Amino acid sequence: MSSALILVLAMALDAVAGEPRFLWSRVPHPAVLRGRIVAWGDKSLNTGSVPRLSGVVFLAGLVFLAGLAGILLQTLGGLVEILIVAILLAHRSVVDHVRAVARDLRLSVGDGRRAVAMIVGRDTAGMDRPEVARAAIESAAENFSDGVIAPAFWFLIAGLPGIIIYKAVNTADSMVGYLTPRHAEFGWASARLDDLLNWIPARLTALLLALTGGQMSAWQSISTDARLHRSPNAGWPEAVLARSLDVALAGPRSYEGERREYPFVHASGQQDIGPAEIDRATQALWRSWFVALGLCAFVALLAD
Repeated sequence: MSSALILVLAMALDAVAGEPRFLWSRVPHPAVLRGRIVAWGDKSLNTGSVPRLSGVVFLAGLVFLAGLAGILLQTLGGLVEILIVAILLAHRSVVDHVRAVARDLRLSVGDGRRAVAMIVGRDTAGMDRPEVARAAIESAAENFSDGVIAPAFWFLIAGLPGIIIYKAVNTADSMVGYLTPRHAEFGWASARLDDLLNWIPARLTALLLALTGGQMSAWQSISTDARLHRSPNAGWPEAVLARSLDVALAGPRSYEGERREYPFVHASGQQDIGPAEIDRATQALWRSWFVALGLCAFVALLAD
């Protein structure tokens, strides 16, 4: 069974099943296990006088273990690979979480804040209605890239070792890659490697969203907007989705009580947004997902 066919079946399984509660309420999710490993590394190794070196050593060990796990698991056969890849993809869960924000925001701003707090790392207590909607749409764009397209890309490139290494590095970046005093040095290697692993997938995601959103002719403007973003990668899918929906994304927000004046991406877009724009964003993700599925199916046919 080719990697492309395994990926097609895994994408379909993820889209149908998502994150079954009956399973993950009984056994630890791989994301939880990865988080425990990174938390152990942060607690045990981020203590010396050379935290950057410690972070490099920890990341090297994490990559080695993830790669070894992938090599061992892929010997178990195609059905096991399909199941593992489906678990490591996150399209259905991302869409479900983002839709939940739209649903709860229709009830009240407070309900919307509580829902969006489950998928973003910024402060949510003082958000107004448009800020909740922007946060949800930005999360949708970024997670479509690093939760779907990037893991799929690395599985096609390097099989189970590739996708497991990618998810391990992405988890490390999300936990210790922030520029906080504690993690600025220890998380340096994780942040840089995550940037590298996401460089191509982020632009592929932007290309898919632009293709399905009728924005290919605006690629130069998208490129300009993407470079306004604080992240070298997240700005690409956000810039395309912002133009497709004609909304302004990014902009000022608060982290740990500190207000940060980030520029808007597609600043001329509508700023007074709400649940309707969130719904349109999830529809855009599904359109791009179907195109990605079709491309993988085409590759699978060529591989046979």
